[in-house]
Amino acid sequence: MWILSILIVSTCLHLINSAGFIGRLQSVGVRGRLLCDGKPYANVQVKLLDEDDTDLDDLIDEGKSNLNGEISLQGSHREITSIDPKIVIYHNCGETFSICSRKVKIQIPDNYITVGSKPEKIYDLGALELLAEFDGEKRDCFH
Repeated sequence: MWILSILIVSTCLHLINSAGFIGRLQSVGVRGRLLCDGKPYANVQVKLLDEDDTDLDDLIDEGKSNLNGEISLQGSHREITSIDPKIVIYHNCGETFSICSRKVKIQIPDNYITVGSKPEKIYDLGALELLAEFDGEKRDCFH
């Protein structure tokens, strides 16, 4: 019975934490320019996520690149531990026909995380050429 009680309390705390009800409010931002074969890559879906090992990732912000290939995302999330921010880029650069998108994840360094609702520093990806294959790149059909 004791173990069951601990399991229930632990599960409840985990669910509350992952839902963002408790913990420190932390913020992060990212900007950059997406290129495909040296040209601005417009209308590319990007997401700013807090990656979680034990449950679903938390969406912080999302958007699409503009006509110049530029992206700018920022937002905040409440978490007991430090957030683990990543930008995820879903694209089809270099593909002639593909049902599923190429999925690139880029880690945002911890020193770009701010305690509070607005990031003090914005992580700059610079110009990112998406024609090349990235380490850990995957395919994603459902994003």
